[in-house]
Amino acid sequence: MIVVILVFLATLILGVPICAVLGLSGLTHIAVMGVDSYFNVVTQKVFAGMSVSSLTCIPFFIIAGELMNASGVTQKLIDLVRALVGHFRGGLAYVVVLVAMILSAILGSANAVAAILCAVIVPEMIHDGYRDDFSAALVCASGVLGPVIPPSVTFVYFSVLSGVSVTAMFMGGAIPGILIGLGYIIIIRMQTKRLDLPRSTESFNLGTLLTAFVKAIPALLVPLILVAGITLGIFTPSESGAVAVAAAIAAGLIYRKFKITMLPSVLMKSVPVTAGIFIIIGFGNIMGWTMAVDKIPEKISGAVLGFTQNGAVIIMLMFAILLVVGCSMEATAAQLIFTPVLMPLAMAAGMDPIQFGVWFCIMITIGLVTPPVGMTLFVTSNITKIPLGRISKQLLPFIAMAFIVTLMMAYIPDVIMFLPRLMGAA
Repeated sequence: MIVVILVFLATLILGVPICAVLGLSGLTHIAVMGVDSYFNVVTQKVFAGMSVSSLTCIPFFIIAGELMNASGVTQKLIDLVRALVGHFRGGLAYVVVLVAMILSAILGSANAVAAILCAVIVPEMIHDGYRDDFSAALVCASGVLGPVIPPSVTFVYFSVLSGVSVTAMFMGGAIPGILIGLGYIIIIRMQTKRLDLPRSTESFNLGTLLTAFVKAIPALLVPLILVAGITLGIFTPSESGAVAVAAAIAAGLIYRKFKITMLPSVLMKSVPVTAGIFIIIGFGNIMGWTMAVDKIPEKISGAVLGFTQNGAVIIMLMFAILLVVGCSMEATAAQLIFTPVLMPLAMAAGMDPIQFGVWFCIMITIGLVTPPVGMTLFVTSNITKIPLGRISKQLLPFIAMAFIVTLMMAYIPDVIMFLPRLMGAA
C-alpha cells in the first residue's frame, strides 16, 4: 500500500491530471495485490462508475446555469437584491452573498455559481470602487454555497457512494448553507472599514424594490419550484436537474431573452465541464474499487479506533484529515476515496449518516476555494484575470468562517438534522 501512496503523491505533486492520478494509483494497487485477473475488469469499473442514473442530474444543472446566465435570469435576481441591500455601505458585497444563496438553490455547483457572478457582478464591483482581489475572493467564497444549499450535485454523488437518502441530505444542507451565508455577511461587515468598502450613491427606494421584485418573480420561482418539488416528492432529486433546465428556459422565455439559437452555444460550454467530472468519476472508481477489495477502509477504521474511541477526538481527527484533503485534492476524487474510509469512523463517533454526509460534503466543498488546488479558486482567477495569490489572501477570513460553521455542524447535530427530522426524512 505504501507503493500506491507514493505513486498517488508523486503524480499529484507533478501536476498530473487528477483523473490520471486516480487511474494510475488504482492500477498500481492492482499490481501490488498481485491478482492479474483484476486487470480484466478495469474497463468495466470505469464505465460502471459513470453509469449511475442518479448522476444524470449533473449535466442538467450545468446547462441550467449556462441558460440562466445567457437568458438574463441572473441579472433579474441581482437587480432585486441590489434594490434591497445595495444602498448599504458595501452593499454590492452583500448582494453577492444573497444572490449566491438564491443561485445555489438552482445550480448545485460551486463552479457554476462563481462563474456566473464573476462574469456578471465582479466588473460592477470594480467599477464602483471595490478592490478587485476582494471582489474576486468574495465571489469565490460564495461559490461554496453552491453545493451546500439544495439541490446539490455533491450531495447526489455522496448519496450514490454511501446509500444515504439524498432528499434527507438536501434538507440537512439548508440550515448550514444559510449559516455560512450569514457568516460571510458578518465578515463583510467587519471588513467594511478596513477595506473602505464604498457606499452606493443610490438611496433606498420602495418603488424601485417593488418593481424589481415583480420583475424577478419568474427568476425566484425557479429555486422555489426545485426545493418544493423535491421536498414534497413531486419529482426525484435525480429529476431535479431536468426540471431546473426547463424552469430556466421558461423564465428566459418570460423575459424574452431566451432564443433557441442559444442552445448550441450553451451545450458546447457545458460539455467540457460535464466530461471532466465524469472522467474523474470513472477513473476514480478504479481506485475506489481496489480499496474496497483490499479492505483499506476497514483497516484504517480499525487503526483509528485502536488509537481512540472518544467520539469528539475522532471527529477532530476527521476534521484534520479533510482539512488537508480539501487543500490538496479535487472534490469528486476526495469523495470517491474518503467516503468509504471515514464513514465507519463517523458512525463509531456517534454521527448520524445524514449528519456525516452533509458535514463531509461541505468540508470537501470548502476545499474548492482553498489553495493550492481549489478548482473554484482557479475558475475565479481565470475569469477575472486576478492572480491566485492576491485572491487567496482575501479569501482567508471567509474560509475561517466556513470552518467555524463546519465545527458547529460536527458537534451540534441539530444544525443539520433539525429539518430532516421535522420533515420526517430522518
